[in-house]
Amino acid sequence: MKGLLKKINSKAKSDTNTGFGINASSYGGRFITKNGNANVKKSGIGLFESISWYHTMLNIPRWKFFVIIVIFYFLVNFIFASFYYAVGVEHLNGITATTALDKFGQAFFFSIQTFTTVGYGHISPTGFLTSLVAAVEALFGLLSFAIATGLFYGRFSKPKAHIKFSENALIAPYKDGTALMLRLTPYKNTNLTDAEAKITLGIKLEEKGVAINKFYTLDLEMSKVNALNLSWTLVHPITENSPLYNFTQDDYATIEGEVLVFLKVFDDMFSTTVVKRSSYSFDEIVFGAKFLPMFSRSDNDNKTILYVDKLNSHEKMPL
Repeated sequence: MKGLLKKINSKAKSDTNTGFGINASSYGGRFITKNGNANVKKSGIGLFESISWYHTMLNIPRWKFFVIIVIFYFLVNFIFASFYYAVGVEHLNGITATTALDKFGQAFFFSIQTFTTVGYGHISPTGFLTSLVAAVEALFGLLSFAIATGLFYGRFSKPKAHIKFSENALIAPYKDGTALMLRLTPYKNTNLTDAEAKITLGIKLEEKGVAINKFYTLDLEMSKVNALNLSWTLVHPITENSPLYNFTQDDYATIEGEVLVFLKVFDDMFSTTVVKRSSYSFDEIVFGAKFLPMFSRSDNDNKTILYVDKLNSHEKMPL
């Protein structure tokens, strides 16, 4: 890192308004994860205070959401079935089981009927304690389904930027020189307009014996497009004013740096602006390559086919 400061183009102006700390010795790992989240772990605060459960349930993967719902459903009914069993299944009219397992099983399914307010009627509670447990469970079931319905609707209706970024950024031929290029594309049947992109370069280096983070805004050949219908290749020309101007292939392999990508776009379905972020560490930058085309006309010439699976397709290209 000591000689890296001299490697940075002196004509490039650093950016201090990035929201990231400049003390590199206190910063671990990359600045932003590949999925766009800040690579920060909060400490010094209680678990329940540090987590927004509503946002967590909206953002977790779909399979985890359904697994949590199913586990919660069966766990709650198991607990209430245990209460019924502890009070005594003889206070549940209609139970005909003889073994302990069968009694608990019928108490469990009575709990499900009470929790969901189905109430088939062949089993009914008698006595104060059993009726109290059933009343509490019915109320808890109504509240639980209200919360679950809200979460379902929130996940279904939440505006999202359905955009994929290429796995790699490239150092590619560009006009008479080279450029840093990365590609993105929409992948859902949504209409996205007024897309605007910003790229920031973050590098960890040593200045006056102190490890610091330096950030540079990378100028783009085109930072805005009116409509995002096909793929969009973000191009940063590596000119004499670029902080990457003197970088060689070995520099990308040995220097600890990261390219941060910020994208905002208007989704006319929800009439709101959505955002998407990602990043590329230097070891995810391919030196000497170019992207391959990822769309073409259809066989009958009346459609344009966008091949989303070719988003990261590239070939080596001498510089």
